[in-house]
Amino acid sequence: MLYAFLKLVFTPAFRVLFRIRVDGSERVPARGPVILAANHQSFSDSLFLPFAVKRRLTFLAKAEYFDDWRTSWFYRGMGQIPIRRGAGTEGLRALGTAEIALARGDAIALYPEGTRSDDGFVHRGQKGAARLALITGALVIPVGLSGTAEVQPVGSRWLRPFTHVELCFGEPRRLLPGDVERAGSERVALRDFTNQLMADLAALSGLSYQDTLAGRGAAGSSQSRNHPET
Repeated sequence: MLYAFLKLVFTPAFRVLFRIRVDGSERVPARGPVILAANHQSFSDSLFLPFAVKRRLTFLAKAEYFDDWRTSWFYRGMGQIPIRRGAGTEGLRALGTAEIALARGDAIALYPEGTRSDDGFVHRGQKGAARLALITGALVIPVGLSGTAEVQPVGSRWLRPFTHVELCFGEPRRLLPGDVERAGSERVALRDFTNQLMADLAALSGLSYQDTLAGRGAAGSSQSRNHPET
């Protein structure tokens, strides 16, 4: 109910307040399980993605949003799935909930980087989208976002109107058991798929790729190999 109400309110308001360009949204199927995987620059990414597609989206959102009363009402009312970064058991439980949603034929949206990038790069992706794709057979559609960092810079509570925002939907991908066989192991197949997905996001968003974890700065390069992945 809240999702439908907010979309009804936000859609005409966003058309007036922002200069939005959407390319390739017809690649999102009208029904059936699908995962929209986007780069992440701003809290407002989760407002613009529903604007761009007709289907209801269920987001995998970081659990900290559910811990804060100022944002928890919004995420719970929208039926979002909390996922806590770095917590292996909780992360797997969240993916299990997402798997159930995909089995119903829902559309899931997530950010493979795991958190917002604050330096203008697309960063190393975690393997949750790939794992869900392999388990459920769902399509994965990369979505490159640009301009949202200017709409709402990190730390800002307000959206800046009349800013240009672009959402570019790329070619759908699948990860099938045959891909795992050709890769030699599931771990290699998941990482290869994720790396290809992040390359798509960099190209679609017009941003450069950096093989570090988002939010880690220069230190991310050495830590990215040891960070727990979902």
